[in-house]
Amino acid sequence: MTLRLDEGETAALRQRAEREGRSMQEVARQAVRDYIERSSRRELLDQVLDAELPRYAEALERLGQ
Repeated sequence: MTLRLDEGETAALRQRAEREGRSMQEVARQAVRDYIERSSRRELLDQVLDAELPRYAEALERLGQ
């Protein structure tokens, strides 16, 4: 896989890597792992809400009044 970044993204990644004392590749790979983890949690939460929210819809509606 090849990741192409524009100049600004490359500069920002380089700065971050230098500040952390890590390689640009390490920082980018961590960012990808963090993104996947956040997205996975969000999808799981959406699935649970879609399944459970209808059960409480009436009570939630009454609470909102």
